[in-house]
Amino acid sequence: MFDKLLICNRGEIAVRIIRTCRDLGIATVVAHSEADRDSRAVELADESVCLGPGPAAHSYLNVPAILYACARTGAEAVHPGYGFLAEDPYFARVCREAGVTFVGPSEALIELLGDKARARRAMSAAGVPVCSGVDRPLAGLAEARSAAAAIGYPVIVKAVAGGGGRGMAVVPDAESLPAAFADVRRTAGTLFGDDRLYVERYVTAARHVEVQVLGDRHGTVVHLGERDCTIQRRRQKLVEESPSAALGEDLRARICAAAVEGARAVGYHNAGTMEFLVDAEGRFFFMEMNTRIQVEHAVTEMRTGIDLVEWMIRTAAGERLTFAQDQVALSGHVIECRINAEDPSSDWRGSTGTLERFQPPTGPRVRVDTHAFPGYRVSPYYDSLLAKVVAHGRTREEALRVMDRALLEFDCTGVATTIPFHRGLLAHPEFRAGTHQLDFVASRLGPDGRLRVVADGSTPAEAPDLSGEAPEPAAK
Repeated sequence: MFDKLLICNRGEIAVRIIRTCRDLGIATVVAHSEADRDSRAVELADESVCLGPGPAAHSYLNVPAILYACARTGAEAVHPGYGFLAEDPYFARVCREAGVTFVGPSEALIELLGDKARARRAMSAAGVPVCSGVDRPLAGLAEARSAAAAIGYPVIVKAVAGGGGRGMAVVPDAESLPAAFADVRRTAGTLFGDDRLYVERYVTAARHVEVQVLGDRHGTVVHLGERDCTIQRRRQKLVEESPSAALGEDLRARICAAAVEGARAVGYHNAGTMEFLVDAEGRFFFMEMNTRIQVEHAVTEMRTGIDLVEWMIRTAAGERLTFAQDQVALSGHVIECRINAEDPSSDWRGSTGTLERFQPPTGPRVRVDTHAFPGYRVSPYYDSLLAKVVAHGRTREEALRVMDRALLEFDCTGVATTIPFHRGLLAHPEFRAGTHQLDFVASRLGPDGRLRVVADGSTPAEAPDLSGEAPEPAAK
């Protein structure tokens, strides 16, 4: 086991990693930006090193500065968290070459699975279902036209190096293909430095279901159940839950088994997530594999009692998993709501400023992962996540009630947040029934940021106020 570990990330995930390291007796170093000098992670870590100014390009993405911080502090391992350098094979390689253990899979696995076309080929060879499409980058628009015609519209054009809901476009017909192809290629080149594209069938009326896998360097791979991530806006997840209300036991068993087979086929080790689309007929198709810890990992931890960050560190140190698949116990139902500093009533505009009050909920069956505190300055440099509220119940209905209680108690002022949206979602009949699909938020969201109820099966109609805004607390 390591004596000292450096965390090259920020926010709630940095705090989360520090806590597990403390439980394991590992000293921690937080490598941070100037904007995060007064952050909760810096306060909790044993040591801290400033990487540079606030913009990520000059701090959290500054690889030489991170390696220097490791050398300066004697850190033996680096945990990248999620985002930033977490899925960068170059960073994983230079860590290894510098004699620092990268807490994650090998650079070869990150490179393989980060190339969506290669990942499709690998999963198909392993017997994991994939959507009809091309398994190699397209040579140009002419090849895209030919492939799309063979697949049949609608199709989706994707960046080979894409991920996180970015670098893709749904194409409903042949006339729309040239503009979509050019737009995705331009976006891919800008965001990922790789403008290669591929195309596959677009799955309509779909659910987004992912399976958490965990492997060691000795050939053992297990799954820790599935998470349903169907509630999204512009392909960014808002709510995650486990188990999925859309899966029966047979389909659940098959999709989890496929995830393990796919991971085992490529020799996967450390924590990873296999992401699938599930259509209305109960067929499932591989989308991608994320080679890092997920934002929503707390859902799995609450349901299994297994500390994923701990096992990322242990397997990176070469340890074997100490449990087999039949020893993974899945308990009850868990829901997570992401509390972002965004204003749904103003087209989800990011909200910056100082938190005047910040009192997360507590109580039975509630977990809150956060880095925020009263007086915390919400910066424009980074993503808008303030906290993750996680609720556990014996049933889905009970978990919904616990979550509603938690959101009602969440006292946060100074910036706009997504708390009212989430309370409206919990009250929505389609979400409560578990019948929602990937287009749910897009098709139900009004310009005021409130979700509408579909009155006639097709058209969102005016509905009671579902914002569920909590009353102002009594003055003290």
